[in-house]
Amino acid sequence: MKNTAYFFIITISIVFILIVGKAILIPFVFALLLWFIVRFIREQLNKIHFIKKYFPLWLKNLIPSILLVALFTIISKLLMVNINILTKSYSSYEGNVYVLITQVNELFQINLLEYFKSNSSNFNFISILQRIIESLTSLVSNTFIIIIYTLFILLEETHFYTKLKTVISGESQFRHLSRVLGKIDTSVSKYIGLKTLVSFTTGFASYLALYFIGVDAPLFWAFLIFLLNYIPTIGSLIATIFPVIFCLLQFGDFSKGLLVLTVVGGIQVIVGNILEPKLAGNSLNISPFVAIFALSFWGAIWGITGMFLSVPITVIMVIIFSNFKNTKAIAIMFSEKGKI
Repeated sequence: MKNTAYFFIITISIVFILIVGKAILIPFVFALLLWFIVRFIREQLNKIHFIKKYFPLWLKNLIPSILLVALFTIISKLLMVNINILTKSYSSYEGNVYVLITQVNELFQINLLEYFKSNSSNFNFISILQRIIESLTSLVSNTFIIIIYTLFILLEETHFYTKLKTVISGESQFRHLSRVLGKIDTSVSKYIGLKTLVSFTTGFASYLALYFIGVDAPLFWAFLIFLLNYIPTIGSLIATIFPVIFCLLQFGDFSKGLLVLTVVGGIQVIVGNILEPKLAGNSLNISPFVAIFALSFWGAIWGITGMFLSVPITVIMVIIFSNFKNTKAIAIMFSEKGKI
């Protein structure tokens, strides 16, 4: 009874801290993910014999850090330009809704206008789009603090094991904990690195497609597709639907929307079913129910940003839980087929 009470008290306390401290915690979580990406790139650089032998650790950290900072800076500036284009064009997009309704009325001989007027409050695409834009704007504005966090995590990494050895007196305990931490680090870095590579490939290919089709703010939609691809199944579906709906609003033409659906959906299918399994295998070892629950939980706590982070956080939790005896049962229950 006492243990159950402690469990609920700790759970409520953690949720309270997550809600109250989200302004600090969200940039920190992004910084951790960025750190894992840096470590993944560093491991790839170590496969080159010359770099592994002659480049010191600080230089191998500096190279991917500079590349990521430059990439973040360029994307942030371009993203803000694209967001400004969208926010200035809301009125013209809303006007095309009635053009689409008229086309449907003529094609199917139904009065869709009355139905739309009575049910439009149930789904407001522009309102959802505004919330997504606000979340991404907040993320872009936090880019500097995310980079600072990442740099300090990289600096802390240098002396981490020295501190750990001082804290843990037993040599065997230290070696065991070092092996566990190394396994966690390798698994998480591999998952985050490969997932980021796959998501970037999907986003970049979608950007080229949307750019040549003529969709406004293609970088915004490509970045949204990049983020949504961290969410399994439902993420790729939403990532395809949003540009299609926007294309319909922009052009007021179903043929353009169908073209975007075919091309962007095709990219999702090719990357998700052919490229990703070859690169990563079944790296996403979590139950579909757990993935949906995590999406709802983190979305309720941290909004749309929490939805983007939900699956990476859950995968990291499963990897960590699986490496400790007391929490291994939780990892098994969270896994897809009970194998960890």
